[in-house]
Amino acid sequence: MKTLFIAVLICCSLSCLVAQEVRPVRDSIGYCWNAEQMKRLITYLETEQKGSVPQQSFIAGISPHDDFLYAASVYYPLFRSLKPKEVVIFGVTHATVRKEIGDPQNILLLDEYKTWAGCGHTVAISPLRDFLRSKLDTQYYRVNNQAHKLEHSIEAMIPWLQYFNPDIRITPIMVTAMPFERMDEVSKNVSEILATYIKRNELVPGKDIFFLFSSDANHYGKDFNNIPFGDDSIAHAKGTKRDQQIANKYLAGTVQSEKIRDFTSEMKNLVWCGKFSVPFGLLTTKKTIQLLSGKTLTGIILRYSDSYTEGVLSLKQTCMGTTAPSSLKHWVGYLSAGYLME
Repeated sequence: MKTLFIAVLICCSLSCLVAQEVRPVRDSIGYCWNAEQMKRLITYLETEQKGSVPQQSFIAGISPHDDFLYAASVYYPLFRSLKPKEVVIFGVTHATVRKEIGDPQNILLLDEYKTWAGCGHTVAISPLRDFLRSKLDTQYYRVNNQAHKLEHSIEAMIPWLQYFNPDIRITPIMVTAMPFERMDEVSKNVSEILATYIKRNELVPGKDIFFLFSSDANHYGKDFNNIPFGDDSIAHAKGTKRDQQIANKYLAGTVQSEKIRDFTSEMKNLVWCGKFSVPFGLLTTKKTIQLLSGKTLTGIILRYSDSYTEGVLSLKQTCMGTTAPSSLKHWVGYLSAGYLME
């Protein structure tokens, strides 16, 4: 009996250890974790969007993170041209996560999982994560596995990245709420570390390493306490038009600190979940590229849509579902953007 008890205890301990080593899937409904189903989704998108957007040699990009059946047509134009060895992913810290972890602010949240669950197989963590942790000023970050376990904005990128490069390695970084001045300060330290890592490992931005910013756009409706135009078709048209104006004004063209600062000011009155991940990611990437080459970044808006306009993809018998309704009274905007080095 004692031997059996010890054996059971060892098995339980090993199971707990494995669970701690692999970051588990958070959203098993809205995202695709079956490799064959992901292939079906990409094949469908290739047919629907063939030739619609020219492929570019991007070094950074913005992607949505909502349900694939709603937003896949916006994810696709960015991811179809990406085959880097590793990706730095700047994710959101959503309100539900903030509530669970005490709403930390003015810092980055790193994890210490050995791998992350992926689409068909686990995804490896880049050595960059531990290099960053060893060099970054401790006032700028915390390690919090629970935060990463609860947050879905980074894991949404994984099936897309793995499809186009099964051996991809990631560096997951959650960005908490912080004013522009703090983002400017923290991003300076992070960019110096990234530039050192890239030089030391002889990486080529865009080819070997990519910077990815996770963000859905406007969340419109009473559920979000956000109905400035009402909740009919006219309000929907006004809301989506405002989204596109913001994207074209602040996120397209030459990346400048002043534009990023103005974007963060605009976000104070809007319900975009990338209001910190996008400006922090842009500042960090901009500074990293300047340190490496002295060049600037230029952004291209690849696609904009929303959950109501296109609704659910007409792809039947998939393992995917939707995690929220979509109507004139409840819709979410999406955009994808790519950034070139010039």
